[in-house]
Amino acid sequence: MAKYTRAEVLQEARGLAEKMANIEEIDRFKQLEAKLNENNKIQSSIKKIKALQKQAVNFQAYGKQEALKRVEEEIDRLQQEIDEIPVVQEFKDSQVVINDLLQLVTNTIAREITNEVIRSTDGDLLSGETGSKRKNSSHSC
Repeated sequence: MAKYTRAEVLQEARGLAEKMANIEEIDRFKQLEAKLNENNKIQSSIKKIKALQKQAVNFQAYGKQEALKRVEEEIDRLQQEIDEIPVVQEFKDSQVVINDLLQLVTNTIAREITNEVIRSTDGDLLSGETGSKRKNSSHSC
């Protein structure tokens, strides 16, 4: 079995990241993000929300509950307005797809590392035990 350095593994990870950055789902995400950034209505609403969030922090700090409630309701209204724009929903869906893909890759790598450790120690893949664990459990007194 070949041995690899940490640097070699990180280089492979960078290569995988480069490949992933150039798949169809990422291209779609970039296109949708550009559309969001070009949409004046969305950008205007985002700026309003940010300003209102600052107000909300101040109202909360000074215990102005009524004013805080009004600002939070306006933030919710603006957020809902943004969410109803089709490109925003497409963008959010795209984020979910990419996050699912990243999770799949992460889980696959973790599972394959575990399986390789089990195989390399003559363990049992079905039980998930390494060879050293199986040997120790058979020698118990």
